[in-house]
Amino acid sequence: MSVHFNHEEGIIAESLNLTVSLRGTREVRDNCQLFRLTGLLDAFSEPTFRKVLGNKIDDGPKHIILDLSQIDFVDSSGLGALVQLAKQAQTAGGTLQIVTNARVTQTVKLVRLEKFLALQTSVDTALENIK
Repeated sequence: MSVHFNHEEGIIAESLNLTVSLRGTREVRDNCQLFRLTGLLDAFSEPTFRKVLGNKIDDGPKHIILDLSQIDFVDSSGLGALVQLAKQAQTAGGTLQIVTNARVTQTVKLVRLEKFLALQTSVDTALENIK
């Protein structure tokens, strides 16, 4: 595990060991965890994604922001994992918000999950929703 410190904001970003096709970092803030992911959220990366993020939800602040704005592709396995994480966060008394890009938004809207998955246009918007 590697850790990076952002001196401007006083936030530590921890690298997540996911898969070859999915990489990410986790930042723990006052009242939330921010995960920034890049790559593919698909059938190959989904089991590791679900396990790693599921454990982090159990460990840290219950409000979760997933920054998927740099994700290139999401398939049905990835969508299933997002739904499961949203339910896990709700059960723990928190929320899950997803910062998205056009490709991810289109995939989520195809299955009509945009309201359930609380899609946001930016990390700043998601952070404001938690306050």
